[in-house]
Amino acid sequence: MAEQRVVIGVDSSTQSTKALAVDIDTGAVVGEGRARHTVSTGAGRESDPEQWWAALGEAAARTGWADRAAAVSVAGQQHGLVTLDAAGGPVRPALLWNDVRSAPQAADLRDALGAVEIARRTGSVPTAAFTAPKWAWLRAHEPAAADRVAAVRLPHDFLTERLTGEAVTDRGDASGTGWWGPDGYDQDVLARIGLDPALLPEVLPAGARAGVVRPGLPLREGTLVATGTGDNMAAALGLGLRPGQPVLSLGTSGTVYAVGRTRPADPSGTVAGFADALGGWLPLACTLNCTLAVDRFAALLGRGREEVEDGGTAVVLPYLDGERTPDLPGASGLIHGLRHDTTRGQLLQAAYDGAAHALLAALDGVLRAGGEDPDGDEPLLLIGGGARGTAWQRTVLRLSGRAVQVPAAQELVALGAAAQAAALLTGEPADAVARRWRTAEGPVLEAVKKDEDALMRIGDTLRRAGALQGAPAEDW
Repeated sequence: MAEQRVVIGVDSSTQSTKALAVDIDTGAVVGEGRARHTVSTGAGRESDPEQWWAALGEAAARTGWADRAAAVSVAGQQHGLVTLDAAGGPVRPALLWNDVRSAPQAADLRDALGAVEIARRTGSVPTAAFTAPKWAWLRAHEPAAADRVAAVRLPHDFLTERLTGEAVTDRGDASGTGWWGPDGYDQDVLARIGLDPALLPEVLPAGARAGVVRPGLPLREGTLVATGTGDNMAAALGLGLRPGQPVLSLGTSGTVYAVGRTRPADPSGTVAGFADALGGWLPLACTLNCTLAVDRFAALLGRGREEVEDGGTAVVLPYLDGERTPDLPGASGLIHGLRHDTTRGQLLQAAYDGAAHALLAALDGVLRAGGEDPDGDEPLLLIGGGARGTAWQRTVLRLSGRAVQVPAAQELVALGAAAQAAALLTGEPADAVARRWRTAEGPVLEAVKKDEDALMRIGDTLRRAGALQGAPAEDW
């Protein structure tokens, strides 16, 4: 009997690390592990990268395959600013994607180059979520810490380098920094934010090997290590996504994306023009407030997350952490349209609607940005932690007017990383590995009539609430 070949895919997310041990030939998950992270509260959102490293070892060990997996790959939360000293230790906690303190620096960068020009160069108009404004914020507010930095990494870069000793990254995750484009690192952007390009990792081509696991680590010495990528790029790999298939991911943040045939460059800033983890593009729109924000409303209302009710006129904008789409970093939660007869269940449903609205409003733009037809009849693939919730499914059906498919496979980011690892051994493209594993298969929920009234109420409230939410005067 042939020896079973197994790889490990790692998803280092905001809240935890998940590791899956996956059979290369069948795609069967033969082991899994998880370890929690902590994130600061208050003005910023920070995490100690050392806890990610400890969590990776713990989660990999819990799969039962850390000492015998043939290859490993790490996918990580996008945009986070990891600053290391000369010894490779963190200078300070990492600034995470949902830390909005760098909004003024993002505005300065947009003003300096112009939205059209910076989108042309880097594919995206940077917001506070992007890494470039975070570095500018660090230089402005903690210059002594910035002066000690000997290396700048993204979260997945940091973990891959800890495994291999190699300072490398991939084009997918690099495309979310705000300082990388198809021609490589943008020297003008780096100069404007005061970042020496010598501090950055090498961007490897798709499918390349990052290195091998060094001795004395939680995984077997000599194990092959793939380049890894950002979490959204890994989820696209994990689905084996083909051009034109739209995805809505419901997690701590919400994202809507599709593999594009053309390079996106949206000067409005709604669509981020990311690269994918292969040789193509991944136009994407992202919100800061998704499942956690809705769960917080449920807790405040004293309701279970599925205890929603139809009807009512209330609108909830659940922007508890500021917002990225629309770009309102100083926003807060807002409730409008309460009546004497508004029920708690209706208010909770309004929170679901408000969280889904921005993502679905951006869907057509995402498809157009990648050269796809927004009127196509492909089902909307629903993934992430909220995808199996009945209230989320019904909300997306009602507000999108599309059929919705819920893949049976879970932990798609870790599966995408596993597909990257497997591709090192089989020679296939990583997305072809995932298609062979049939990860996207799952039930299809039939389309229902789009709830235009709810969409109009939310859109009208958002426009009129601009002054309260910190929008520039010309936007309201």
